[in-house]
Amino acid sequence: MMINFENNPLIEKTIQFSLDIIEFCDLLEEKRKFVVAKQLLRSGTSIGANAFEAQNPHSKNDFINKMKISAKELEETKYWLYLCKHSKNYPFDEKLEHQIIELGKIIYKILSTSLNKNQP
Repeated sequence: MMINFENNPLIEKTIQFSLDIIEFCDLLEEKRKFVVAKQLLRSGTSIGANAFEAQNPHSKNDFINKMKISAKELEETKYWLYLCKHSKNYPFDEKLEHQIIELGKIIYKILSTSLNKNQP
């Protein structure tokens, strides 16, 4: 059974971000930046994969754990994008920077809310 992404901004935004990351990594590979392309593709698409998996958790702790992994992958993706932005001879896409900031706000808000509800 497929998850319905409509009216789920996190899933919609992570899917769009993943598609944009795939396209950007294709550009990196065209420019022979294979190592960064591979790392960025892995971490950038993992944000959405973990958020997607969190939509069908076994427990609240499982949901929180998947969202924490998504947050860690988000931070790693920021790192690779930062390197692209500040390295000579590397392309950079401002749109990806805006998307990752927006995703971070959503993911950290979800985590904050979920963790606060877990407090006794």
